[in-house]
Amino acid sequence: MATTTTKLILLAALTATAGCASKRPKVLPPSAGETPVDPNAGASNGVGAVVPGSPQDFQRSVMSDTIHFALDQYDIDATSRSILDTQAAWLLKWPDRRITIEGHADERGTREYNLALGDRRANAAKNYLAAKGINPARITTISYGKERPIALGSDEASWAQNRRAVTIVLQ
Repeated sequence: MATTTTKLILLAALTATAGCASKRPKVLPPSAGETPVDPNAGASNGVGAVVPGSPQDFQRSVMSDTIHFALDQYDIDATSRSILDTQAAWLLKWPDRRITIEGHADERGTREYNLALGDRRANAAKNYLAAKGINPARITTISYGKERPIALGSDEASWAQNRRAVTIVLQ
């Protein structure tokens, strides 16, 4: 009798927890920094067609999705202003699109320092775009500090590539 009671309790517990299990979405969102693929891209215009207002259209329309910074700096220089101006023009053309700006740092310094520096870099880009008329509510920022380098070397050329802010268009 104790075994039957134990089995019934276990069965009731399993049934109760099975209803709480979340189901995996059919399409997983892209990881940060990864450009999502539009399943409808190219459906009407042939393979490789770029859908207006898509992340691929952003990549094609702007000078770059990335701006770079000097060592321990988060100032927007003239080159970065030119890049951000093209991004602002695209964002003004597509007012329903949201973006995330990722802030990055090179490998030197502590994790905490680089996370804070990446945050200042992402927010500097956000503030520049907001000053150009982009609604700040459309822009989220995230700092990866030194955790996601684009160049893996430990030299000035690699470090310069890793000191950046990257604009990602969300689907």
